[in-house]
Amino acid sequence: MAYTQQDLLDAGVHFGHLTRKWNPRMAPYIFMEQNGIHIIDLKKTEAKLEEAKAAVKNIARSGRKILFVATKKQAQEIVAEHARRANMPYVTERWLGGMLTNFQTVRRSIKRMQGIDKMAADGTFERINKKERLMLDREKTKLSRMLGGIEDMGKLPGAIFLIDVKREHIAVAEALRLGIPSFGLVDTNSDPTAVDFAIPGNDDASKSINLIVSEIADAIIEGMQERKSEKSEDEGTTENREVAAEA
Repeated sequence: MAYTQQDLLDAGVHFGHLTRKWNPRMAPYIFMEQNGIHIIDLKKTEAKLEEAKAAVKNIARSGRKILFVATKKQAQEIVAEHARRANMPYVTERWLGGMLTNFQTVRRSIKRMQGIDKMAADGTFERINKKERLMLDREKTKLSRMLGGIEDMGKLPGAIFLIDVKREHIAVAEALRLGIPSFGLVDTNSDPTAVDFAIPGNDDASKSINLIVSEIADAIIEGMQERKSEKSEDEGTTENREVAAEA
């Protein structure tokens, strides 16, 4: 565990929403009420975060991808940065309905984007008129903004990790429909039962978001490193057996 409860406190993870905006299902994770705001129990946050980290680590160790989702402004750049660091796909612009449930159509749009890239690289752009080139550039920019973060996601992810499950309810519903495990940073105005692994915490403050996302990304990286080590050990064992057999 790379953080302490003081780190959670300093990042403002404990600050919930106004009491009048709360979701009653968050009651088990609320420590107290202060000045009309719910205060989240950081012991519960820590326990749930560690549980989520262990689960995403196992998923990453199995070789599957975890899709990061965060379309709210204060989370976009933070989530994109940590997803790239962990070499995981991400969505930080508007969630396109059917991004999971109609994945083959999304893949066609990605191939279209890659096709435009290829046209620019192989000189095709030089042989078309300025108007057509401008239209293709605009199409590429739009597709890249919406789908650039999942360009290398060749199949459905092994799990999704979301910031603000209330805002990302469409993504949550699609994951549920497909049986894809879901993880989420859940504030006091949201339903923690909407996702498989709810991490109670402030989903509005950038410091809080950064701490939680960083921990999840670190766990994923650790899982991938363990997978790589296990693979190397297996290959080494196979080579030793082959050498012994030849001898």
